[in-house]
Amino acid sequence: MKVARFYAPGDIRIEDMPEPTAGPAELKLRVRNTSTCGTDLKIFRHGHHHIDPPRVIGHEIAGEVVEVGSEVDGWAAGDRVQVIAAIPCGECPDCLRGWMTICPNQLSMGYHFEGGFAEYMIVPANVLKVDGVNRVPDGVTYAEASVAEPLACVLNGQELARVGDGDTVVVVGAGPIGCLHVRLARARGAENVYLVELNRGRLDMAANLVKPDAAICAAEVDPIQAVLDLTGGRGADVVITASAAGKTQEDALKMVARRGRISFFGGLPKDNPIIACDSNLVHYRELTIVGANGSSPDHNKKALELIATGAVPVADLITHHLPLEKVLEAIDVVAGGTAIKVTIEPTAG
Repeated sequence: MKVARFYAPGDIRIEDMPEPTAGPAELKLRVRNTSTCGTDLKIFRHGHHHIDPPRVIGHEIAGEVVEVGSEVDGWAAGDRVQVIAAIPCGECPDCLRGWMTICPNQLSMGYHFEGGFAEYMIVPANVLKVDGVNRVPDGVTYAEASVAEPLACVLNGQELARVGDGDTVVVVGAGPIGCLHVRLARARGAENVYLVELNRGRLDMAANLVKPDAAICAAEVDPIQAVLDLTGGRGADVVITASAAGKTQEDALKMVARRGRISFFGGLPKDNPIIACDSNLVHYRELTIVGANGSSPDHNKKALELIATGAVPVADLITHHLPLEKVLEAIDVVAGGTAIKVTIEPTAG
């Protein structure tokens, strides 16, 4: 079968490898869609400390069951499924408290296990153990189902930031994650959603799709003042930083309202993770700052429901469909910022 395998930074190869066979506690999938994200770009450029090359990468996975292990119940050949990316252990104190997103023993598809940039793949027992395979609802395409994983991460972030009815929400970053944040905030009852982005072309492309109440180009205006002007000087109820820049986190402290909530959704570069935080702003304005780390199996299930019901449409966010042989082109498109969501289709049908 054809796969895209990571060997070293800058070295991903399209090559042949033996088609796998499911073990007793595993499933085998024909991969229909594996969508790309900024993490795939980071792996291509820098590698990852959890990846021991060579490794088939890709973690936003949807496909068709073609083989069921003898010890696996509830699944049959032909079932349409979506697979979690982050795999909690299900047994540690954090998992037992329901905090699976911060499991210290977490493993990941495409990192510790072979991922979805392949014609066929194995769903390991670790995934099945935590109920990490989800049936794709009727009417949802494989491409849409592959976007459930990033949407699940967005859902985790908005639950932690308590986005809800009547809120004014600012989303900083107009990539695929930012677009999903805009749509989910609307689905959760936000009254106003503003989108902030430094790159004018990227902002216009995203805004044309997700229709924020205001699109603010941070290269042309002061985004802090723009948000204050839009809110009559009060600031936003929630600010979500869906970008990997420390300045956006610092700006969030200045554009959020009293009792506001800030989600540090995007992680910062490992070599520059420190920001300037005016602690008195947090103290006197009673601000809440929350992190957000991935998603749980349950978040993935909820994300599929949001897609299936139309509460969070995703089909129009998938701007590029490419075959497996063009994974490197897909990564270039992601790097260039000329797409919203790029999906790889290893097998047709």
